[in-house]
Amino acid sequence: MPGTRMDLRRKLEILADAAKYDASCASSGTEKRDSLDGGLGSTEGMGICHAYAPDGRCISLLKVLLTNACVYDCAYCINRAASNVPRARFTVEELVGLTLDFYRRNYIEGLFLSSGIIRSPDYTMEQIVRVARELRLTHGFKGYIHLKTIPDADPALLAEAGTHADRLSINIELPRAESLAALAPEKEAGSIRRAMGRLRLRLDEAEAARAAPSRAAPPRFAPAGQSTQMIVGADASNDAQVLATSAGLYGSYRLRRVYYSAYSPIPDASAALPPVAPPLVREHRLYQADWLMRFYGFGAGEIVAGGPEDGAAGMLELDIDPKLSWALRHRHRFPVDLNRADRELLLRVPGLGAKTVERIVAARRHRTLRLEDLARLRVPLRKVAPFLLAAGHRPRAGLLDRGDLRALLAPASGFGEGVAQPARPTQLPLFAPEAMRA
Repeated sequence: MPGTRMDLRRKLEILADAAKYDASCASSGTEKRDSLDGGLGSTEGMGICHAYAPDGRCISLLKVLLTNACVYDCAYCINRAASNVPRARFTVEELVGLTLDFYRRNYIEGLFLSSGIIRSPDYTMEQIVRVARELRLTHGFKGYIHLKTIPDADPALLAEAGTHADRLSINIELPRAESLAALAPEKEAGSIRRAMGRLRLRLDEAEAARAAPSRAAPPRFAPAGQSTQMIVGADASNDAQVLATSAGLYGSYRLRRVYYSAYSPIPDASAALPPVAPPLVREHRLYQADWLMRFYGFGAGEIVAGGPEDGAAGMLELDIDPKLSWALRHRHRFPVDLNRADRELLLRVPGLGAKTVERIVAARRHRTLRLEDLARLRVPLRKVAPFLLAAGHRPRAGLLDRGDLRALLAPASGFGEGVAQPARPTQLPLFAPEAMRA
């Protein structure tokens, strides 16, 4: 019926828009599954909602809320109880039908589902689980499913969610428990962490079962693990506090990812919230710092100049990336020898990525490397040259001590270093190989 179809379209418009504030919709790390044994949908185990997978593919997930109605009144949330926004709610059947319809049209490869709290945490979680159960068991759907779970819900519901979902996530919301108590009084940091702990135990049990020598199929539980999201800039937490919280979450709950979402001012906002959004580049720098902790061997306490209690000193620099910032604060540790330095030290050289370091370590077993070899790997020579020794290259005397070195190495914009390097990068005259040699 035309009227019903228009109503459903309007619901989708409202609830897809309401879901855009949730950043934690990655689909990386799941098991590889296909439809050879029957069923709908497929996933190759990597991808990010409305973004690009590590292999370059664009992955699409239907990213919606079950409802944007909510009995909670979190000050920073556009869907809080006191917010004057249009409300909508899918039935379980409507959402299952939309997911299947979009998949059959090749619009999506899976579903990311969250919800406001309706009636109670248990009732809301029951509805979320029903959607996943219907897709998996009734319709044989084998696409990717990411469910945002509710920490106060019955643990049995969270356990069932894990049997259907590829990934589960519980939002930590804010870096500090006191901020959560002030801005989201219905939520409790301890409850969130207990729920994360229960998920970790389930994940550990499933991993142990997969590793055990047995002919029986191991129980399936959220093979892509759990993740969380933290709002940045809604409270006074500095970047050192944000990263310390993230490091604790990674260590305690083996999270796959902590996602950072820059606070966005909302209509009729509480006076307790800042009137303007933090610069978006702050979110970007936090992701870079998070990457350093996860893949480059950096501790949370060494990335930011100043500790968690140092206020403005505990903030990441916005005009340069965190690794370059660290290197400029530790110039005495450079230059390092491209052909002799261990892997851990090479990972700290600005401009050398983790994959590039692996290639360097492999290649130097067979021959001595020159700076020009890095150009063939599309390494930004302008950035790495002051920090490296190589065959035929030594930084000019006093280069690392120059007061203007930071300005010379800083990219033209906060995101400039994300641009792909040309096959033969253009260097500034100061860093051309002949100018860098002693």
